Amino acid sequence: MAHTAPRRTTFAPRRTGRRHPLVATLMALPLAVLLLVVFDGWETVATQASSVGVMLGR
Repeated sequence: MAHTAPRRTTFAPRRTGRRHPLVATLMALPLAVLLLVVFDGWETVATQASSVGVMLGR
């Protein structure tokens, strides 16, 4: 039988804290572009952004 590395039974501890806003934006950007292409373009994005702005009180 082949000799393999032992399996780890515990996961590495997750870092706590906040992610930098730029990193979060770069993570969300590909999905946002995909949704922009699939769902009708800029008018829909502007409408949704306006609706979110109204909900947040802007």
